[in-house]
Amino acid sequence: MIGNFSYLNATKLYFGDDSLKFLNEELPKYGKNVVLIYGGGSIKKTGLYDDVLSVLKANGKTVFEDGGVMPNPTTDKLREGVKIARDAKADLLLAVGGGSCCDYAKAVAVSVNCDEDPWDKYFLRFEEPSCEILPVGCVLTMAGTGSEMNGGSVITDSATNTKIGHVFGSEVMPKFSILNPKYTMSLPKYQMIAGIYDIFSHICEQYFSGDDTNVSDYIAEALMKSVIDASRVAVKNPEDYEARSNIMWAATWALNTLIAKGKTTDWMVHMLGQAVGGYTDATHGMTLAAVTLPYFRCILEAGLAKFKRFATEVWNVNPEGKTDKEVAEEGLAALEAWMREIGLVMNITDLGATEDMIEDIADKVIVLTGGYKVLTRDEIVKVLRESLN
Repeated sequence: MIGNFSYLNATKLYFGDDSLKFLNEELPKYGKNVVLIYGGGSIKKTGLYDDVLSVLKANGKTVFEDGGVMPNPTTDKLREGVKIARDAKADLLLAVGGGSCCDYAKAVAVSVNCDEDPWDKYFLRFEEPSCEILPVGCVLTMAGTGSEMNGGSVITDSATNTKIGHVFGSEVMPKFSILNPKYTMSLPKYQMIAGIYDIFSHICEQYFSGDDTNVSDYIAEALMKSVIDASRVAVKNPEDYEARSNIMWAATWALNTLIAKGKTTDWMVHMLGQAVGGYTDATHGMTLAAVTLPYFRCILEAGLAKFKRFATEVWNVNPEGKTDKEVAEEGLAALEAWMREIGLVMNITDLGATEDMIEDIADKVIVLTGGYKVLTRDEIVKVLRESLN
């Protein structure tokens, strides 16, 4: 039976190769002071920085810059951004970049008017904002996180090697997001592939929970098949506009809360991957890829019916003459073959993790209860050890 739920997504999207022009429709809704948030400077090389700045100035905005957002935004960077936004008396935070910039902008948005330490309040105690929240807009340059249409924000405390995400409510979602698939084509191939797997993992985290054959599962299966097909094209030709469009659109729908409806959702692959990332600072999508198969094999028998369905519906495994477990295992083998085909990192050793880190990483794994099996600490250590190779 599908569970009871409410659904609201507050983000307006503009999608397509001329979508930046719609920034002119959004900017008049906000005050004069805009903080422009971006990463390491790639948007300056591509010309997107100049294009965005031109639109901001044409709309009479006073622009304050907050550059240098890293792929895994830190608490130190968050506090720096809060100061920039406060000094600017910001009316709008405009993130131009990938999911990390969008995540970071949301963390700044809930922290500027907060009189407590944001890491403690939001990422350790998981409290909701009780202060005024600054509006956020996004111009997306990387497909993967879905941060352009959700309330999620992931921050790393480098002092404790702890990486934690908080999914805020609809009031923290970007007010608008501009999605031009051409902006994603400047990414290195490694980052594109990592983003592709982040998308796929988001779908799996919601799919592998509950046993209902409901609308969410059918949508999830279609999204997974779309990502698989588009990834194969994009890996061969990263400038294929149709493939990059489908990847970008799938990323948004993979994590804008829609396919989670009626599901308990799992998210243990993310908890494991984020714990690894906290120690290694590795690319997020690659940490997910490296822990996925050991985790799935750990929970396979507990969720056997869904893993069998995954095999037959997503990977077209023929079940005739096979046990349910054999079908499910064949599905995981097909998943592994695709992951290797597109070039994902398949172990945490290649991401910088070592055997002597495993116990400490395990201590950072947040145990969730929405999946088919609640992991014990021994099982977490086993999964992490199996992820080394």
